[in-house]
Amino acid sequence: MDIRSFNRDAWNRQVQSGKNPWTVPVSPELIARARMGDWSIVLTENKPVPPEWFPPLQGLKVLGLACGGGQQGPIMAAAGAEVTIFDNSPAQLARDQEVAARDNLNLRTVEGDMRDLSIFADESFDLIFHPVSNLFIHEIKSVWKEAYRVLRRGGTMLAGFMNPVLYLFDWEDMEKGIMEVKHKIPFSDMETYGPERLLQEDRPAEFGHSLSAQLAGQTDAGFAIIGFYEDHHSQVKLSEYIETYIATRAVKLTLKEKQ
Repeated sequence: MDIRSFNRDAWNRQVQSGKNPWTVPVSPELIARARMGDWSIVLTENKPVPPEWFPPLQGLKVLGLACGGGQQGPIMAAAGAEVTIFDNSPAQLARDQEVAARDNLNLRTVEGDMRDLSIFADESFDLIFHPVSNLFIHEIKSVWKEAYRVLRRGGTMLAGFMNPVLYLFDWEDMEKGIMEVKHKIPFSDMETYGPERLLQEDRPAEFGHSLSAQLAGQTDAGFAIIGFYEDHHSQVKLSEYIETYIATRAVKLTLKEKQ
């Protein structure tokens, strides 16, 4: 199964249906406020990213990694950044293009696989903004390695991802309040439910990566993690017991700092 193609098509359908909140572009009012310096964006679902996690955005070269949908990227562009949105779904990228054209923003879009950023030269960006999205790919080590390569030394990567504990439980059981461990981590929708069921439910395939893959994956690539917070998952029973989103702030150390 070609996971990238399967999920690209699934996300294109999500955009067409208009039911997924992550496909709805931001309003002109939010863009106007961001231009005045009043803005916030999320890596996860509910908690805004702490303002101190961002370098000054004016003139900053930002890569929105797997960040389509016309939401975070346009806000950063309105705040003064030079934004490139990289995403697997052309329909999601079209959302960013719509907002950029509507509000005259310095934003470009590139379609591709988050594991392969070869279109970009080494050290092309000052900031990488990678919201919860690596659950839609089955292997993430290369995501961190490529992010490290295209980030300049001293640059920052902000990333959001799922706590794999979420994938221990069956979704239908959880909705009924049955909290019985059924699955192993790493988790694969494709192996557990299969593409036929996912097509029937009209949703992309998800993958639950271990914390080693998420956290040690970043440090093994060369990043130093200097910030961390958790966030709750709306309308998921498990969130009554544990927050299921994680966000990290990581930096690519300078040569002097590495010594």
